[in-house]
Amino acid sequence: MEQIYVIMLIVLGVLAVIDLIVGVSNDAVNFLNSSIGSKAVSFKTTMIVASFGVLVGALFSSGMMEIARSGIFIPSMFSFNDVMIIFLAVMITDILLLDVFNSIGLPTSTTVSIIFELLGAAVCLALYKIYMSDDSFDTLGNYINTKKASTIVYSILLSVILSFSLGSFVQYISRLIFTFHYEKKLKYFGAIFGGVAISAITFFILIKGLKGVSFISKEQFAWIDANQFLILGANFIVFTLLSQLLISYFKINILKVIIIIGTFALALAFAGNDLVNFIGVPIAAFNSYEIFNGSGVSGDDFMMGALANDDIVAPFYFLLLAGVVMVVTLWTSKKAKSVIETGVNLSRQGEGDEKFTPNTTSRFIVRSGVYMGEGINYFLPKKLQIKIDSRFENIEKSTKRSDNEPAFDMVRASVNLMVASILIAIGTSMKLPLSTTYVTFMVAMGTSFADRAWDRESAVYRIAGVFKVINGWLFTALIAFLMAFLMAFILKVGEIYAFVGLLLFLGIMLYRSSRKHKQKVKDEAEIRSLRKEDIGTVTDMITESSAQISKVFRKTSALYSNLIDNLSLQDLAKLKENKKDQKKLEKEIDELKSNVFYFIKNLDDNSVEASKFYILILGYLQDMVQSIDFITANSYSHVANNHKQLKFNQIRDLKTIDKQLQHLLQLLEDSFKSEDFYRIDLILNDKEILLETVSELISKQIKRIRTTETSPKNSKLYFALLLETNDLVKSIMNLLELFKEFNKLNK
Repeated sequence: MEQIYVIMLIVLGVLAVIDLIVGVSNDAVNFLNSSIGSKAVSFKTTMIVASFGVLVGALFSSGMMEIARSGIFIPSMFSFNDVMIIFLAVMITDILLLDVFNSIGLPTSTTVSIIFELLGAAVCLALYKIYMSDDSFDTLGNYINTKKASTIVYSILLSVILSFSLGSFVQYISRLIFTFHYEKKLKYFGAIFGGVAISAITFFILIKGLKGVSFISKEQFAWIDANQFLILGANFIVFTLLSQLLISYFKINILKVIIIIGTFALALAFAGNDLVNFIGVPIAAFNSYEIFNGSGVSGDDFMMGALANDDIVAPFYFLLLAGVVMVVTLWTSKKAKSVIETGVNLSRQGEGDEKFTPNTTSRFIVRSGVYMGEGINYFLPKKLQIKIDSRFENIEKSTKRSDNEPAFDMVRASVNLMVASILIAIGTSMKLPLSTTYVTFMVAMGTSFADRAWDRESAVYRIAGVFKVINGWLFTALIAFLMAFLMAFILKVGEIYAFVGLLLFLGIMLYRSSRKHKQKVKDEAEIRSLRKEDIGTVTDMITESSAQISKVFRKTSALYSNLIDNLSLQDLAKLKENKKDQKKLEKEIDELKSNVFYFIKNLDDNSVEASKFYILILGYLQDMVQSIDFITANSYSHVANNHKQLKFNQIRDLKTIDKQLQHLLQLLEDSFKSEDFYRIDLILNDKEILLETVSELISKQIKRIRTTETSPKNSKLYFALLLETNDLVKSIMNLLELFKEFNKLNK
């Protein structure tokens, strides 16, 4: 029987590696956002600094592993078999949960997830044991450390509110001092700012990053803990003088130094303390097996009281392997980039693409903020208003949209790192289990709010995004508890069969998730490729328009043809795929429309007509997409509602139109792709053929209704398809007329 436990250990080891990969993908946002968002140093330098911090933190993180062994449940109340089931349930749940958050690009707290997974699995087995022994459910408290869970819930609320408020306050003061033209101000205030920031960050390393590491004894850490103010004061003096030296004599931007040190500090603390969230459970399982092995007692009878022993430490080679896996993941994970992009996107300065949809709450908050601002301005002296506003005048940026521009400046990046470091250090010294994810994310949101990054154009989207992330955090605890509870129950009841089945299920889910995320990244890259920043002449514009039109013709052709085929087969699943493809095409046209402002700005001065032409082209493309949307939605709705299938004659007629439309769109696609526009005249001369076909089919359907047609729903759908096809063809012809006319004028 012991062989199954060895297999469980091997599986837990593999799951630990997978959990490290999905966990680092989620938590990388905590220590990379500030440096990447501000572009203070190159991406490569940021990654090297972060990798070094992660590796150092991982090697000295053995002091935090006890939470997985005895922080949530009482080991003496559970058998060896029970704790192995708990650990397996936790790891399977954690990987699934974090992978979902990574796939949708939202950061969540790995601390909260692991705590509530342990709680859920332990409660499940505790209730099972109570039920099987006919004991009272009042004894549940003997199995579970409920105080820890309640403390975590309390800290969530505290960290969210405090982080946002303090981040906003410090950033507001910093911006008043430095303004957006901070280079000149650094000569006078840079040394003091550097002294404060670097002191806070190094203090954070001492209090949070080095807590429990193997090379500092408990006595040494106790001395550090007892002399916090002395250390802070000495650090401030030393680092202020050092900052002045770097600014005055070496001409080094002190903000870059702060950002590099801060990135290292948060990466070290992440690996040193949050590593338990990923490998703490497998290491606890390994420790459990070491205690159980050779006991001569069955796994169901051997109780695990010894697991609570404080002398148990994590093997060094496990920590080294974990550090290497984390560093490799940091460099290679595409999902980590998605999560980082969410944080940077919500805190960036100025306009851009908004990922989130406004909701009632975000609209209410923005409207309330506008009224409040108007009320404050009513009482505030006008001169003071002008003075304050002048401190927040942003630097004029290029009108071109570029991924190379920083999302925010180095002042904000420095404040992000400094405030996050201070809060996490204070929370640790007060023994509050603050989540690094909560603190770093909400500080970033607070500083962006204070920096007026959330203006009337973007606030409603950003606030909606913040609420979506916060809601994700709140659901993390509930989902983690319920999923782990269910997994533990399945493993307990199903035993070996459930063990194999759940592993297969996990493998399938991860494979599907990976495929979906690759497709999502590909789609987003395709949409980003539509942002053209080098269009300056009319010739460039015609070339670019031709490429876009050609692509829309190709996708419209494929969509229409697939739609008619799937409608004739009553294939609801494929019609649903058609809807997704249509939304994708609509999103691409939307991206082009979003880019119009920058497009017009970058064109030559004498290009009013060219700009007008481009806008009209987008209008006709949108008309085409709306026609396809109407056809898709009506076809899907007809089949989904189980209405009668279109008759053979109707399907045959629709395929006739489809064939003519495919021929037309293929000619147009080839013509625009090669910029060979001579065929446009020929196509325009024959435009009535397709429109006449549509008209004839409408007449045929009218005759059917008067003689043989018996289904009102069929007639409604059929007429809708014909009329919308008619509008689609007219939009195409209008686009061709416009392109022909403009092309003549610019030859």
